[in-house]
Amino acid sequence: MLMPKRVKWRKTMRGRMTGKSLRGADMISGEYALQAVEPGWVTARQIEASRRTIVRAMKRHGKVWIRIFPDKPYTHRPPETRMGKGKGSVEYYVAVVRPGRIMFEISGLEHDAAVEALKQASYKFSIKTKIIARNQAAGESV
Repeated sequence: MLMPKRVKWRKTMRGRMTGKSLRGADMISGEYALQAVEPGWVTARQIEASRRTIVRAMKRHGKVWIRIFPDKPYTHRPPETRMGKGKGSVEYYVAVVRPGRIMFEISGLEHDAAVEALKQASYKFSIKTKIIARNQAAGESV
């Protein structure tokens, strides 16, 4: 599962998810991509599940690029715990995803196979996504 090797701060604050994605909103390597439409936290488990789904749907053809990385620690208090006693322990890591962020890119597949692979991967996320292609106009989904 994806997680940082080393972090500067063990526990971070929640932060804000307003606005559009400033970085990572353009396709770099692939022909087809999965783009976030709404803001949210994507867990390391969701990223790994969608990666496996894409690889399985591609049937060992083509190439996959994962464009997000879970580097934000998510803390959780045990159930039935009284208030106080500090912040909870780190349970897992999440990636902060804003609208417009490219999450996955793939290449080396036919149009129908690529769209189907990314569609299956989109079911694994808790946020809305859309599939875009390199050869289409900006803002248009497949």
